[in-house]
Amino acid sequence: MATGSIPRTTLGEGASHEGFLRHKGFRWLKIALFLCLAAGLAYILIDVQPRPSGGSWVGYTLGTLATLLILWLTMLGLRKRAMTRGRWSLKGWTSAHVYLGLSLIVIATLHTGFQFGWNVHTLAYALMMLVILSGIYGIVAYSILPEALSASRGEMTRPQMIDAVMKLDRQLQLGAQPLGHEDTAIVSASIAESPFKGGLLSRLSGRRPRCRTARALALLRPRLVAAVGPGGEALEAVVALLERKAAALARIRRHLRLKAQLEVWLYVHVPLTFALIAALAAHIVSVFFYW
Repeated sequence: MATGSIPRTTLGEGASHEGFLRHKGFRWLKIALFLCLAAGLAYILIDVQPRPSGGSWVGYTLGTLATLLILWLTMLGLRKRAMTRGRWSLKGWTSAHVYLGLSLIVIATLHTGFQFGWNVHTLAYALMMLVILSGIYGIVAYSILPEALSASRGEMTRPQMIDAVMKLDRQLQLGAQPLGHEDTAIVSASIAESPFKGGLLSRLSGRRPRCRTARALALLRPRLVAAVGPGGEALEAVVALLERKAAALARIRRHLRLKAQLEVWLYVHVPLTFALIAALAAHIVSVFFYW
């Protein structure tokens, strides 16, 4: 339920590189498990018939605890602005955010007393579960994708990848000069293409159905068979350059796809968090209004 991304700390090997999930020997996992156990025992052992629901004193206690946890968990985005060490370091705060957020699955479910319906109360619960699920995706993404993201660049930085495409475009511009008017127009169209064109869905898929470089290759490759003389050599050189550019674009798009997969959860997690807070406020107001 963060309002910012998960810090790029690794899962860690050794004390000096301990990740947020292993922080302080899984301190916050132990605290979260204790809260879940206490909530479960309170729900099971209380001698009330029917079983405790949101309207019982157990339900109000668990609901209050869940509400306080949710509000506290939303503070991670603000906490990121104040980098400190020690007990309340960003790593420790993130570890608490993850494990206490997961504990809400048990605490909030017991608060409901397993009573669901088409109302604002169930809406708040459903939004909470969606926020948690998107958070789980974020944990997995930040545990796996950064390494793949780095590998996708090879030995090149992002500016170097862009510069490589620009150099190929300049070579294509020169190489296309001996070609006929139609072939030159095809090559020029591929040069005008931006490797970063496309929205979020396009970046997530990593595909460009209207890629001008791919179109240029599809049109010019068959013409190599009939091409002879100096014009054929020029066309062959241009096709080779287009193939190199297509490979460079594929590397950039693979990099953008992995980066989008790393960041896309925030486009879901953050708006859902605000929607959850609104639904939670409506839930609380309605409970006390009809109390």
